[in-house]
Amino acid sequence: MKFLVFQHVASEHPGSFRDVMKARGCVMHAVELDEGEAIPPMEGFDALLVMGGPMDVWETDKHPWLLEEMAVIRDWVKAGRPYLGMCLGHQLLAKALGGEVGLMQTPEVGMSKVEIQPDPIFKNLPALWPCLQWHGAEVQRLPEGAVRLATSPACVNQAQRWGDCAYGLQFHMELTPTTTAEWGSLPEYRKALERVRGPGALEALAAEVDADFTGLYDAAQTIFGNFLDIAARALAPAAT
Repeated sequence: MKFLVFQHVASEHPGSFRDVMKARGCVMHAVELDEGEAIPPMEGFDALLVMGGPMDVWETDKHPWLLEEMAVIRDWVKAGRPYLGMCLGHQLLAKALGGEVGLMQTPEVGMSKVEIQPDPIFKNLPALWPCLQWHGAEVQRLPEGAVRLATSPACVNQAQRWGDCAYGLQFHMELTPTTTAEWGSLPEYRKALERVRGPGALEALAAEVDADFTGLYDAAQTIFGNFLDIAARALAPAAT
């Protein structure tokens, strides 16, 4: 399976999902959209993975490439192709399909627990489990036809499915041991963190993530493995 990955800042990459790709024989091609890299022809790829980033979906004047990205996402998922969006990628999916995304009253930053609904992407996971949140925008209205798959007290639309194989997750599971430090170095992310938890909060958050890292990593491997199974089933008719 060949993945096309849309990245919006170098430090938000597939992270530990790459371990699953390697184990399952997948390959990936990453495009750094924020650096002006062009989206390649989509025909050569099996699945689309869209990562997070510090920009918001409505900042199209500042980041005009967001318009092309959302058009590509819309056409891709409407063609029934496998899609997984993380954080900004979740919001881009909703916006591209006619949903609404807006600012939260207070950013959701830190370790959180989400309550999930039964779905193949959450196979072998408990109904309530920890994850990392780091976002100041949220999906305020799901697009028509989308199914809400997870919620938290601070954000009602933590996960969505559109069709059979297009998924968006607001929360982060793809962490590596250096993720917290890398994201904390971004001014937009540090500002959101300190707005919620005060100055100097990065060290405390890093300790919390480290304490839960094994569980976060194991859950990430499960979720992404489940997505690969979903994608393989979706692609099977095209391969026969």
